[in-house]
Amino acid sequence: MNYFVEGLQGSGKSTLVRRLSEKYHDYKAVCEGDYSPVELAWCAYVDKKTYAGILDKYSDIRSEIMEKSYEEDDHMIICYTKIITDIPGFHKDLEQYEIYNGNLEPDSFREIVLKRFRNWSGDKYIFECSLFQNIVEDMILFRNCSDQEIIDFYKKVKEALAGKEYQIMYIRTEDIASNIDVIRKERSDDKGNEMWFPLMKSYFDNSPYAREKSLSGTDALLDHFRHRQELELRICREVFEGKYLLLKSKEF
Repeated sequence: MNYFVEGLQGSGKSTLVRRLSEKYHDYKAVCEGDYSPVELAWCAYVDKKTYAGILDKYSDIRSEIMEKSYEEDDHMIICYTKIITDIPGFHKDLEQYEIYNGNLEPDSFREIVLKRFRNWSGDKYIFECSLFQNIVEDMILFRNCSDQEIIDFYKKVKEALAGKEYQIMYIRTEDIASNIDVIRKERSDDKGNEMWFPLMKSYFDNSPYAREKSLSGTDALLDHFRHRQELELRICREVFEGKYLLLKSKEF
C-alpha cells in the first residue's frame, strides 16, 4: 500500500506525513524537493546533453550536483533545491528546467506526468502533495484549463495508476484564511519577516490565470485556494471513488 497525502498549503500535510512515518517505520516518506518516482516539484528535468552542460557551467559544485541527480530513461532529474550553494543564479537557472509553471507545451507536460505514474511500481511510499497540488496549480494558473479538463486529465491519471495499491488521504481545510495566517507566521525568519507568503502571492499574481482575469492580492489568492480545494475534492469523488479518505485539517 502507498499513501498520497493531499490538501492545501497549511492543511497539515507535513504533520500527517511525519505521523505516518513514525507509525510505519518501513515506509519511505517523499516530500517536495526529494527525489520521487512520481512527482517532479522543485526538481529540474533535463535531457542528458543539457545535463552535461549544467555540470560544465557549474563545475565548482559538479560533485554536489551529481550527488543530487538521478537517471530516468533518457533524462536526468536534479534535486537542485537540495543543493546548498552561494553561486549567484544557480537555483534560478535550474528553475527553468522544472516541468511546471508553463515551462513545457501542454502535451509534453501531460505525457511526462502520465508516463511517470504509469512506470512507477513501488510500494510502501508516503507521498506528500504528489498527486494534486503542483499538477492542479499548473493546469489552473499556467494552462488556463477548465475544471472539466482537469477532471478528464485525472481520469487518465487513474488509468495510469491501474493495478497499483494506493490510498489518497485528503486533508480538507474548513477555514482557509486562518490556516494560511498560521503558516505565514511559521514560515517567517527569526526577525518575523515573512519568507513564504510574499513568494506565494507573487507566484499567483504573476500567473497567466491571474493576469488574464486582472486578479491580485491576498483575497484573490484565498479565492483561488478555495476553488482548488473544491476541485480536488470533486476529483476525489468523481475519479477516485473508493480510493480516498477525507480528513479534517488539524483534527487527524
